[in-house]
This record gives sequence, C-alpha cells and structure tokens, in this order.
Amino acid sequence: MAQKPLRLLACGDVEGKFDVLFNRVRAIQKKSGNFDLLLCVGNFFGSTPDAEWEEYKTGIKKVPIQTYVLGANNQETVKCFQDADGCELAENITYLGRKGIFTGSSGLQIVYLSGTESLNEPVPGYSFSPKDVSSLRTMLCSTPQFKGVDILLTSPWPKYVGNFGNSSGEVDTRKCGSALVSSLATDLKPRYHFAALEKTYYERLPYRNHVVLQENAQHATRFIALANVGNPEKKKYLYAFSIVPMKLMDAAELVKQPPDVTENPYRKSGKEASTGKQIPAPEEEPACQFFFDLNEKQGRKRSSTGRDSKSSPHPKQPRKPPQPPGPCWFCLASPEVEKHLVVNIGTHCYLALAKGGLSDDHVLILPIGHYQSVVELSAEVVEEVEKYKVTLRRFFKSRGKRCVLFERNYKSHHLQLQVIPVPLSSCTTDDIKDAFITQAEQQQIELLEIPEHSDIKQIAQPGAAYFYVELDTGEKLFHRIKRNFPLQFGREVLASEAILNIPDRSDWRQCQVSKEEEEMLARRFRKDFEPFDFTLDD
Repeated sequence: MAQKPLRLLACGDVEGKFDVLFNRVRAIQKKSGNFDLLLCVGNFFGSTPDAEWEEYKTGIKKVPIQTYVLGANNQETVKCFQDADGCELAENITYLGRKGIFTGSSGLQIVYLSGTESLNEPVPGYSFSPKDVSSLRTMLCSTPQFKGVDILLTSPWPKYVGNFGNSSGEVDTRKCGSALVSSLATDLKPRYHFAALEKTYYERLPYRNHVVLQENAQHATRFIALANVGNPEKKKYLYAFSIVPMKLMDAAELVKQPPDVTENPYRKSGKEASTGKQIPAPEEEPACQFFFDLNEKQGRKRSSTGRDSKSSPHPKQPRKPPQPPGPCWFCLASPEVEKHLVVNIGTHCYLALAKGGLSDDHVLILPIGHYQSVVELSAEVVEEVEKYKVTLRRFFKSRGKRCVLFERNYKSHHLQLQVIPVPLSSCTTDDIKDAFITQAEQQQIELLEIPEHSDIKQIAQPGAAYFYVELDTGEKLFHRIKRNFPLQFGREVLASEAILNIPDRSDWRQCQVSKEEEEMLARRFRKDFEPFDFTLDD
C-alpha cells in the first residue's frame, strides 16, 4: 500500500502579522482540508512588541495548525526566544532552536538553521557560524547510508542559487545570500529548501544533485523563497505542498528527474564554503581591446560597458582576457579577424556571420577573449552566451525559423558556437534530432541525449574533445570524441536532404563569396537584428 503523503504549508517572514497568517491558514484548511504542519522561515516576530502576540501566547486566540518557526535574525527579536535549544512559544507554536534535525513520527526529516550568517567570533545570538554549519554536516553526512534530507529551513537565501536557473527577479544571487547556506545545501541535498528575508517570492527550477553521466542519479532539490506575510504587492508568502518522507519512498521513484531539472547551482562552491570563507564571485573578464562600433561611423570606439569612452575621463583599467599562444582568426583584438563579418558586439562575446555559411544568416557566437571551448568559459561569458542564444532564437522565430546550435571542440583553437537557422516549414525539431542520430549511427558516432537544462561543464572536462548539438527546444546531443571525428559532421547533417536539402554546401570552402557580398550580407543582418539587440540596453 502506498504511503499517504503529508500535507505541509511553508511561510515567509511573518513579522508579527499573526492574525493575517492564521486567518489565511484557516481559510485554506476550510477549503482544502487540514494540513499537517506549518513551517515558518525568516522573521517570525516584528521588531516591536505587539499586543497580537500576547493574545496567542496567553491562549485567547488559537493557532489552527501545529507551527514550527526559526529563531531571531536581528538583535531586537532575540529576547522573544528564551531557550536557544528550542521551546514552545505558545500553544501549537514551537521554536525549533538554533540548529538541528527534527524527525516527525512519519519519518519526515527536517533540518533547520536559525539566524543570519556571521564569520566573526563571538557569534551574535541571532547568527550562525561556520562551526554551526560544520556540526550539522557532521551530524548527518557521516553515515555511509546518508542520501539527503526531506526539508531544509533557513532564513537567508543560499548564495548563487540562481546559477543555471530561471530568473530570481530583482535579487542578485551572486551578491545576496549566504555562502554557508549554499555549502550546507550542497552537502545535505534537501528535497525542499525554504528561505525568506528578501521580501519576494522565487521558486527556482529544480536542480539535480548528481553529475550527469558520471554519478548515479539522485533526487532533485526544489528551492522556494517566500515573501513577507500580508505584503501589499500580494507576492506569495504561503506555499502548500505534499511530501512522502524519503525513507518510505521507492528508490526509483525518489530519483525520478523532473522535466525542467537544471544543473546544481553550487557546483563550485561547496569546498570553499566549508572552510567558512565567502564563496568568491566568479571573476569578471572584460575585454581589453576596443569594440568596433558597427554603425555607419566606422572607427568610433566604445568601452566594454557599451557606453562611449568619453563619458568616463578615468576609466578603470580592465584585466586582460585569456590570450592566444599565436595568431588567432577569432580573437576580436587580432589583426587576423575579418571584422567586416562582425555583426554585433557585447561585453564578453560577439556575433559574426559564418564564412561560407550554410545560409545568408548562419552566424557564430564567439567569445571576445581567447577560449577554446564552452567548458573553459567564465561565469560572465557563459551568461552572455546564453543571452545571445535566447535573443537569436527570438530573432529567427520572428522570421519563421528555428535555430540549431552546435560546437565542435576538436581541431579548433577558439570557441565557435555555430547557429544555423532552419525554416519552420521545412522540418520539425524531431526531424532534426532524428537526422543527427541517424547519421551518427551510420558513421559509428555515439550521440548521447543529455537533459535539457544540463551544463556541458558537468560532462566534459577542460581540454577534452567533444561535439554537441543544442536544438531549439533545449534538447541536447553530446559525443565525447575519442579518435578521428569528421570535421564537417554538423554541417553535413544540416545540409542533408532531411533538413535544408543543400548537400552541396556541406563544405564551407565551397560556399565562400566575395568580400563585397559578405559586407552586404553583414549590413543586412545588422539592420534586421537591431530590434532584438540587447547590447543597446547597456
């Protein structure tokens, strides 16, 4: 017989608005039936004493659900939590304590960490330290059978939680949040992680806790940040969900991956955070050379921020990006670059028409600095590459086309992401996928389908040779190159009768045109692309 799921509610900062919260809970339970627990993260009490609380404390008003809360996040409310190890605050309201593990009679395991991060000693009564995080980790992860926990409750967001995920809105997760919480989430692998304090609602796409193709599948984690109770913007502060305790679940069911699962956002952070040090933000790598302004006034320069260099009399000297060991046809500062093919320039990347393209609008996404492959890119460059991908998909869709992207990191020195538009009327995405798989099988090339939100960096190490295709749906096909690989494979598939039906154009050298025609095609592309150009917003 299947285990009956527990029905839980999670809540953001209450800030003393007890009536608003509990009246809302009553209404939900009246409509949807009773819930088992209410879990509150963030600031439970307001900064000033409230007569409302006295009515619950003395029993004049009743709490409609068993409620568990985290401790103080500031000096003003420390006095509201008499016992650091946890205690009953009122009937049906329990303070969990500064840190620990709560295991319900059902076997549900909830790990909690109260307060905000502090790296100073002595630690204030409203904060947690690296030692607190380390003791929780030791308490749980020391057993070989440990697979993760059901729920993690913290008040601060984990730093970098937005990496590889959907937008976190106005909250910059590279600057906001706690590195120690990121470290804890990395090690504890909670199925649900709730946080607050930022006065906004953010439900991140679920992320995986294993490395694709390298580790056995593990369950996914869902991070949910909740807004403050009764906020005027009506942002979500109460979250309802059902959960079967991990220990009672079938192993295969537990590790089943959601369709929108992404990479783990903390994949580089665990070791550094475990020492108690802040996780350093990914270093920025602005371009050292000037950018060519591609409007009619050739030769005018603009800084790497996208603004005219005249606007800053003392610009900060940018750090040099990686440099090629010799001449490079694709580093933008290189004299070898055919700059008349460049059609758009961002801060870290640029677009150029492909020389001998499969079509007039076949473009390349290239890093301005010298990088050999996607797996070597810094976080800032990756972010801009993704922005270009999204923008190009929108651009081509407006023109009745879908785009296919591929990279061949084999016998190439500078990363080239090939972006080839395919008319929607000529074939479907499934047709394109089937064509790649079929031709790969014919040539004894093992193409693996990898998850939609997977990160190539998790699969291929820097220096490893590989080929990968990304379809307009986000689906990806990957081949780890071990021996000889046909250099024109990507072009051959797309030029085939099944896709573009231009097999005579599979070799770029047979498709070259005069410089005058290239200049004309580049001017046309710039004009058509301008309404979609995100670099103009800088």
